[in-house]
Amino acid sequence: MGEMRTTLGRVRGLGSAKEGVSHWWAQRLTALALIPLAIWFVASIISVAGADYPVVAAWLGSPLNGSLMIILVFATFYHATLGLQVVIEDYFHGEATKLVLIIAVKAAAVLLGLGTIVALLRLIIR
Repeated sequence: MGEMRTTLGRVRGLGSAKEGVSHWWAQRLTALALIPLAIWFVASIISVAGADYPVVAAWLGSPLNGSLMIILVFATFYHATLGLQVVIEDYFHGEATKLVLIIAVKAAAVLLGLGTIVALLRLIIR
């Protein structure tokens, strides 16, 4: 007996309920990670507010701050991608449209995330 899958499910290699739980957990864990990271980020920005470039670059150049900033960028883009995928799956009905939008969102997240991390590394490693 053949499996009943949607076109999008076949392309992604997923059947019914093969991704839901892991996707749900990933979204919750990234949200949980973003809470302390966002608090750290806001507190850090307040602490360097009004400082000149060398001071901010030195702050970002510390191993802890640089690492936390890269983790924040990764978690933010990953969490946003997961959330946008759910919105696309819920509100767009054509399978081809869903596939194109999900690929576009993931590609944009990878490009923007990598661009941000490269820019941060250039500041950190200077």
